[in-house]
Amino acid sequence: MGYEPNELPTALPRDLEAKYTSIIFFEQNIRTLIYLCNVKVKKHQSGFITIMGNPNVGKSTLMNSLMGLDLSIITHKAQTTRHRILGIVSGDNYQMVLSDTPGIIKPAYEMQNSMMNFVKEALDDADVLIYMVSIGETKIKDEMLLKKIQNSKIPVIVLINKIDISNQDEVTVFLKHWEKLIPNSSIYSISALTGFFIPELIDILKSHLPDGPEYFPKDQITDKPERFFVNEAIRSQILEHYTKEIPYSVEVKTEEFFEEEKIIKIRSVILVERESQKGILIGHKGKKLKTVGVGARKSLQSFFGKKIHLETHVKVSKNWRSNIHQLKRFGYQN
Repeated sequence: MGYEPNELPTALPRDLEAKYTSIIFFEQNIRTLIYLCNVKVKKHQSGFITIMGNPNVGKSTLMNSLMGLDLSIITHKAQTTRHRILGIVSGDNYQMVLSDTPGIIKPAYEMQNSMMNFVKEALDDADVLIYMVSIGETKIKDEMLLKKIQNSKIPVIVLINKIDISNQDEVTVFLKHWEKLIPNSSIYSISALTGFFIPELIDILKSHLPDGPEYFPKDQITDKPERFFVNEAIRSQILEHYTKEIPYSVEVKTEEFFEEEKIIKIRSVILVERESQKGILIGHKGKKLKTVGVGARKSLQSFFGKKIHLETHVKVSKNWRSNIHQLKRFGYQN
C-alpha cells in the first residue's frame, strides 16, 4: 500500500489495526468451526416393534408390562384384542412404538378378516418382530407366516411366555425346539404376568432399534383416542361377565364424551346382533348391565384419574360383524 508522506502518522497505524482485527476474527471463526466438527450429534433411535402370536398367549399382558401401565385389556378369553393398538415408550434418545395385535386365527366372518389385516399391517411395518408363544406350543400353523418369519430381514425375537406355570426342564426343551424352528431368531423365556425378564427385554429391544426420528411426541403413550379406551373398558367387563357367543357378538360405541375439571360424562351404546342377545346382556331388571357399568366405571376412573359418570344403552345392529359399512364405522376397516 502507498501513502503520501503527510498520511503516514495516521493512516499506517489505522490500517495495521484493521488488519489485526481481521486476523483475530478469522482465528475465532476457525476455532468455532473446529469445535463444531468435534461435537458429536446426539443419536436418536426409534422403531416399530410388532407383538404377534396365537390368541391368549399373553400379548396384551406383555404390552402392558413393557408400557408400565394397563393400555390393552386383558381377560382369560381368547380373541380379546380386536384392533392394532400402539403403545409408545419414549426416552431422551429413543422411542419404541409397540404394536399389540389380535391373535392369529383363520377368519370366519368379515370382522375377523379385518382383524387379520391389522396383523398383516403390523408385520409389514415392523422394525423388530416379537413372536410370542405359551409354554407348550410347538408350531406355527400358518406355513406362509412361518416362512415369512424364517426369512425375515429384521430382528426376530421369540418369547416363550407363562414360564411361571412350568419348570426349568420343560422350559429348556421348548427353548431348544424354537431355536431349531426359527434359527434366525433370539429366544427368551419370560413371564409377562409376573414381570420376569421384562427389564432385560426392554434393554434388548432398545439395542435393536434403528436410528430414527421421534414418530410421536415424547409425552404421547398411544395412537388411540379416549373414546377407544372407554369402549374397551366396557367390552372388557362384558368379556368378564358373559359366556358363549355374547362377548364375541358385541361392539361398543361411545357417542358422548364430555370432560370437565373433576368429572368425565360418558354415554356409550353396546351393540348386539340379535334381540335375544340384548335381553341376555341387560339381564333381569337390568342387573347384569348394571354390573358391567359399575366395573367399567371403576376401571375408567383409575385410567383417567377423574370421577366418571357412565351411561350405557343396548341396541341391536343385525349381523354387524359381517357388515362392511358397520365395520368401517367401528374402525375395523380404512
